[in-house]
Amino acid sequence: MIGRAPLWPVLLVAIVAVIWIMPIVGIVVTSIRPPSEVSLGWWRLDEVSFTLSAWQRVWSEYPLAQAFLVTAVLAGASTLATMLMTPAAAYAFHFLKFPFRRLLLIIIINAFVLPQQVVIIPLFQLWRDLGLIDNFLSVIIPYVGLSFAWSIFLVKNFLEDFPKELIEAAKIDGCSSMSTFWHVVLPNSLSPVFAVGILQFLWTWNALLLPMLYLRTQVPLPVLLTRVSGTYEINWDLRSVAAVVTMVVPLIIFLIFQRQFAAGSQTRSGAKE
Repeated sequence: MIGRAPLWPVLLVAIVAVIWIMPIVGIVVTSIRPPSEVSLGWWRLDEVSFTLSAWQRVWSEYPLAQAFLVTAVLAGASTLATMLMTPAAAYAFHFLKFPFRRLLLIIIINAFVLPQQVVIIPLFQLWRDLGLIDNFLSVIIPYVGLSFAWSIFLVKNFLEDFPKELIEAAKIDGCSSMSTFWHVVLPNSLSPVFAVGILQFLWTWNALLLPMLYLRTQVPLPVLLTRVSGTYEINWDLRSVAAVVTMVVPLIIFLIFQRQFAAGSQTRSGAKE
């Protein structure tokens, strides 16, 4: 007779989930309640009323729609480029033989220890000389380049257990290295690729430093969020509205990519990953 599972893990996870969700609930409540009611705490129930004045004010006084579009373009382009280039680079480093392969891999992986702040001034001088200040490329290129340190490492570790029989069978059938990657390796490596996509999108969507330094006229949501503040008042309600708009899309994208991530765990060859 199989005993019942203990309840304490469920209770522990529930407590952690509540603690994790409470700040999000507080932001949402603050965005739809008058500032006078939440000044002493959004959880107070002395007086409860709801209003959309903060939402109307943010949409009318700040270019929220434009910032949303800019953020989507930056995060989408950098995520797509990373998802396309990372598996190709990991495949080349793992299966192909070329000069200085290990040295290049060590240099790329060692970018883990390189703080993002170190490249700010050299990149600013480079973009200024090339005329790329206030250009989307000045942000997208560092997004993709800085992500290689961890994304290639993640996908290459996955390829360590990739069945080499599939690669040998492709070579026997006359496939080139590109055909082998495109028709054999990539379809069977969807799990790490979508994991890279999730992490890259969350990072680029919420990134603040590089867009704040290199973009001027068109700024993403995190930069706009820093500007949604008053001179003589804190404007927590307006900041909450901007924060809600900023965090909705990453949550939706995460749920969508989670489904793709689970689907990618089943390879087309029938082999277990």
